[in-house]
Amino acid sequence: MMSAAGMLAALMTAGDAVAAPRPGAAVPVPGAGAVPGRRRASEGGMRGMWISTVANVDWPSRSGLTAAAQQAELTGHLDRAVDRRLNAVVLQVRPTADALWPSPYEPWAQCLTGVQGKDPGWDPLGTAVVEAHARGLELHAWFNPYRVANHTDPSRLVADHPARVHPDWVVPYGGKLYYDPGLPEVREFVQDAMLDAVSRYAVDAVHWDDYFYPYPVAGEEFDDDDTFARHGGGFADRAAWRRDNIDRLVRETSARIKETRSGVRFGISPSGVWRNKATDPLGSDTSAGVQTYDDLHADTRKWVKEGWIDYIAPQIYWEIGLAAADYAKLVPWWAQTVRGTGVGLYVGEALYKAGDPAQSAAWQDPAELSRHLTLAADHPEVGGHLFFSARHVKADPVGAMARVVADHYQARARAPR
Repeated sequence: MMSAAGMLAALMTAGDAVAAPRPGAAVPVPGAGAVPGRRRASEGGMRGMWISTVANVDWPSRSGLTAAAQQAELTGHLDRAVDRRLNAVVLQVRPTADALWPSPYEPWAQCLTGVQGKDPGWDPLGTAVVEAHARGLELHAWFNPYRVANHTDPSRLVADHPARVHPDWVVPYGGKLYYDPGLPEVREFVQDAMLDAVSRYAVDAVHWDDYFYPYPVAGEEFDDDDTFARHGGGFADRAAWRRDNIDRLVRETSARIKETRSGVRFGISPSGVWRNKATDPLGSDTSAGVQTYDDLHADTRKWVKEGWIDYIAPQIYWEIGLAAADYAKLVPWWAQTVRGTGVGLYVGEALYKAGDPAQSAAWQDPAELSRHLTLAADHPEVGGHLFFSARHVKADPVGAMARVVADHYQARARAPR
């Protein structure tokens, strides 16, 4: 996960476990709706953490571990979530157009074995769902729709990778490969690939982060000239067409999730600034360098107002009082945005900054994050918080997470659903 508005840095007592599914097996899906007995965030609030798998950021700690070692690390993260009185984990299961389950659409993820397409000998997503639910945790399955690779060499992808079978789907940009969001066949394919997991597993939510069209790279243009020429008719400009492409992906995915299995929510965690007020009077009182509407062609405010998503978790990864993007100004803006829509609001928190010597003095104070939760509590629309990320929940170098738990999570939370 990367949110970049200005300064954002790169890259986000246990219950009894049950037996993990056999390798390649899918966890049975309940007949209808959600897992019985789960409660919504209003009865205890979302207390979640992201578990990032891309480039082994959080888990597995390195590629090539044995299946047993990978599973032990995963359950360690889940146990730690319970110990910190959290109630949800957001597990990245499609990091780079590959999969942490036996997908018929895409290869096994490279982060597991070090070799894309190699069977790891177990079913990580299936196991994660079972083990999370055994601990009273929700499992939100985190997908990245368009990122194909963190390099620009298609030959490094497994031979039958869809990006190699359909090279016309792929755009190199900023040292990475992306699927072209303007192609209808791409939009259909990425939905099929993601919804395969929803059809197989009792996930509690589908979750996307902040990547739509890629973050701007100075001196480069995302080369979708041919796609725009073929599909951009009727739009005032390319930016409007690109936003419509992302709108269609969000709207269609929302509908298809409900068709696939009722009770599964759809949540998106965008960068924290939709637009600055200087750009749009409806925007926030910020001067951030990245605005999702303009730079990522992601009209996050519209998705809330249209009710296409069940929750939004803006990454408000800045301290209270920061001039360019003040946490104390962004939380009320998002609270006002969701008010009356029925869309849940969870605030994404930059735990990874706490104690990082490269960050400002505010982040050296163990109480900064706790103050965030205190401030957010004054806004009833805020239904909880998500912390980036699992390895920082574990390391907690200055005790910021421990302070949050002591100040705000004194009682064990119900699961958000």
